[in-house]
Amino acid sequence: MKRILLVCSAGMSTSLLVTKMQKAAEEMGVEAKIWAVGDSEAKNNWQDADVLLLGPQVRFLKAKMEEMVNGAIPVDVIDMVAYGSMNGKKVIEAALALMGE
Repeated sequence: MKRILLVCSAGMSTSLLVTKMQKAAEEMGVEAKIWAVGDSEAKNNWQDADVLLLGPQVRFLKAKMEEMVNGAIPVDVIDMVAYGSMNGKKVIEAALALMGE
């Protein structure tokens, strides 16, 4: 099972994207746990994830998140166009690529 953590400013703006990503994962035959949290909750959630994706609105936190995970999991910013269009398939594909899938 792939475990994908999305981090945004409050955890709310990514909830729709989580739903779209779950649907895309099912269609792709990928078993995945996908959840979203606010940036203040990332420290309590990243250990359960295989990859951490930041919403574009918190891209300035990338260095902080990379320091927090200390190389244990990949950290990246969700593509702004994919995020804006809620393209769950594109975000899942990016997450899988970061995990070397």
